Amino acid sequence: MNRRLMTIVVLALIIAGGTSYLVYRLVQTRITANAVPISNRIVVASRNLDLGTLIRESDLRYADWGGPLPKGFALSAKDVVGRGVISAIYEGEPVTDNRLAIAGAGGGLAATIPAGMRACAVRVNEVVGVAGFVVPGMRVDVLISGIAPGAGAAGPRVKTLLQNVQVLSAGQNYQKDAEGKPVEVPVVNLLVTPEQAEILSLASNETRIQLVLRNPTDTEKTKTAGSVIGDLFADQQTHKPAPIVKVATHKPDPPPVAEPPAPVKHSQLVEVLNGSRRTEATFAKPENNQ
Repeated sequence: MNRRLMTIVVLALIIAGGTSYLVYRLVQTRITANAVPISNRIVVASRNLDLGTLIRESDLRYADWGGPLPKGFALSAKDVVGRGVISAIYEGEPVTDNRLAIAGAGGGLAATIPAGMRACAVRVNEVVGVAGFVVPGMRVDVLISGIAPGAGAAGPRVKTLLQNVQVLSAGQNYQKDAEGKPVEVPVVNLLVTPEQAEILSLASNETRIQLVLRNPTDTEKTKTAGSVIGDLFADQQTHKPAPIVKVATHKPDPPPVAEPPAPVKHSQLVEVLNGSRRTEATFAKPENNQ
């Protein structure tokens, strides 16, 4: 009896397992047949588009893009043709709105200037331009040297005018130098605010400018007091300040106070004759008889 029951149970389990597998395969087949691959046709770059490039229709192509769509993607080439590139786009990458200038801004250097900022040109030479290593994308400090109004005998002074300023272009090149080769250029364009542009323009006309290259990751600003020509020739040893000598002011002695004259005492001489003896006596004369 037990053997018979065990056989029935085993057969029931086998039949149930087989039925479940067949149902699973049937459902899976239908889901696969009805599934439609998710793909979107978006606009991508047909070649490398450098900074400042004005996009043409030949620079674009359509490509199927699976998965999450990038923010600001374009579905039509008409939406991006004629706009300037403000961040390099490589071949096959989606053309997104945040890498393009606004419509009508054009291409070239002007398209790379963010809203509210200005590009200020600074005339440089091999020394001022840090021997040609100031290339687009670098960060520099701007130093000025000259004689400040009212400086008198203090002589020339140098101070840090602006810090952590981005270089937009060097000469006619507004693209980053991939190899980092030094190229001497006559003009460097710096990305500054309108207030900084006024300061930099005045400084370039009235003082001498020196650019100082800095690490792009170093964004901390340092407070400096500036240096004057006298500091270069000063003794390097630490000198104690000369003691302050207080000169005592001699006050003249006060004039002597004249003592009041002694009162004059009035007296009266009286001669006394006593026989052959003769004496004299002095009597004070009363004050009311003066």
